[in-house]
Amino acid sequence: MKFTEKIKRSEFWSNFVRVTIPFFIIVVIISLLWNSWTQIFAGDFDAVAKTNFNDGKWKTFFGVKVFVCFFYGLYITNKNTK
Repeated sequence: MKFTEKIKRSEFWSNFVRVTIPFFIIVVIISLLWNSWTQIFAGDFDAVAKTNFNDGKWKTFFGVKVFVCFFYGLYITNKNTK
């Protein structure tokens, strides 16, 4: 079945959501740990916010992850849908 036919089915989108949301959460957690390991375990959440979210950094932080997770979800769902 072609990709364009698959995306017209509602089960495709429900599977897409089931793949994408957990992947997004995992990517965000790993990214926060990678960028701010010491601040997180020291309990310095102001430093975590300053490093990752303040001054418009949240747009880049989440924007890249949403983009990657969206296409990963499409790829995996397309690959596993028959």
